[in-house]
Amino acid sequence: MTQIGKRTLRFAATAALALAAPVTAQQPTADAPGTQVVRGERPQPGPEIKGIITARSGSKMQVTADDGTKTVIEIDDATRVKASKGFLGGKKQLSVSSLLNGLPVTVKTLQGGPALLASEVTFRNTDLKTATMIRQGTAQGFAEQSAATEALKGRMADIDNYNLKSTANVYFDTGKWMLSETAKQTLCATAAEAERTPNALLLVVGYTDDVGNEDYNQELSEKRASRVMAHLQQVCRWKPFRMLTPTGMAESDPAADNSTEAGRAQNRRVSVNVLVSKAVDGF
Repeated sequence: MTQIGKRTLRFAATAALALAAPVTAQQPTADAPGTQVVRGERPQPGPEIKGIITARSGSKMQVTADDGTKTVIEIDDATRVKASKGFLGGKKQLSVSSLLNGLPVTVKTLQGGPALLASEVTFRNTDLKTATMIRQGTAQGFAEQSAATEALKGRMADIDNYNLKSTANVYFDTGKWMLSETAKQTLCATAAEAERTPNALLLVVGYTDDVGNEDYNQELSEKRASRVMAHLQQVCRWKPFRMLTPTGMAESDPAADNSTEAGRAQNRRVSVNVLVSKAVDGF
């Protein structure tokens, strides 16, 4: 498995955010600093929690505040979910299915011991529309709500910290960026495997060998990465909103020795990296 170089990850940290799908329920084994893990009964009024929903797991949701504090809150049938309709427009009652990842919320809670239960969750209707469009990945939605989408993304402070789950490589002929049949099969197999990883994102990074000048190799690595990204989305049906911006790294981070033909063949590659944000990994 090829590891992502530090330069690649720093470059990718400025890439577009992809909001992940609901996660598989797991019982947390340890509490990270600044995290409240919530379970239990619902007697006394608890604290009001404000932040962004950064994970959903069955009857739980994780809300991340502006300062990075994460709070896991239980939801039940009695939880009221409301969206404001705008200035002086009142609130509309909704179901808990409206609580999407990436949605800024205010949560009123009830507390019993260390446990928190949501009594009421409120948010702006415009934020719900934006989160829904991101989830669906509609081109029209992104065009209509681009400014709101960028503001929503920017409020997740720790989304650029990723755990690398796996890497798959596809290879190219000298000076080429067309995909072989083997490469196409590898890409769809990788996408299918990533689909089974909760909250997985894909980062596509193109490389070249050291033959040719720097400008040519940079352009070639970008073409290879773009071709792989297009195949993943169009043929393998990987959702665009679950992919970081593709990156061309030219002859950086060689996988093998460029002094031999066999080594150069290994360096003419695109790496498809399966990542999970540390904000939701293991939740």
